Amino acid sequence: MPTKPDTDLFRSLEEVLDLERLALVDGDLDRLNHMVPEKEKLIGAINELQVFESTELVRLQKKVERNQALLNSAAEGIRAVASRMAELRRVRQEFSTYGADGQRSGFAVRRNAKLEKRA
Repeated sequence: MPTKPDTDLFRSLEEVLDLERLALVDGDLDRLNHMVPEKEKLIGAINELQVFESTELVRLQKKVERNQALLNSAAEGIRAVASRMAELRRVRQEFSTYGADGQRSGFAVRRNAKLEKRA
C-alpha cells in the first residue's frame, strides 16, 4: 500500500497527464514541451519507489496509454500536413501530364508568371 508521499507523487503525475491530454486535444505543442521535465521527474521518482502493483499505478498506466495514442495521432497528423505541403510545393514547381503512351511528362512552371488581360 502506498504511503502519503507516494500518493502525492501519483496524484501529481496524474495531474500532469491530465494537463498533457488537454494540451494534446488543444494542439498546443508548446505547452506539451514545457510539461516534459516535470513528467520525467515524477516518473523517475515513482520508478524509484519500486511499487509494482497498486490501483494508482493501473490508473496512471491507462492515462499514459491514452496520451500515447493521442501523441501518435498528433504525430501522424503532422506528417500528413508535411507531406501535403511538400506535394503542393512540387505542384507549384512542375506541371505533370501523361501522354497517350502512358508516360509522364513534366513541365517546369515559370515563377512570377502573370496573366495578361486584353480588352
